[in-house]
Amino acid sequence: MNILYGIILGLLVAASVLMCVVVLLQKSKSSGLGAAYGSETKTFSQRGKAASKEAKLQKITVILAIVIAVLAIALPVIAIFR
Repeated sequence: MNILYGIILGLLVAASVLMCVVVLLQKSKSSGLGAAYGSETKTFSQRGKAASKEAKLQKITVILAIVIAVLAIALPVIAIFR
């Protein structure tokens, strides 16, 4: 049981670090004051590529959040039976 506890703890730490990296890679939702005056100069194809990258990062964020939640619940359950 100690090995399983260590594996789950390691996975939890790895998923948490990966979640931090993925969140830091995402752009903020607000463009600031410059967007209000029309300073957005990206073409439609650049916006599409950025949007697909952002969508992938958001999906990865949701998946990692679920993984972290499951591992965080499993860790004390395993600790009880250890």
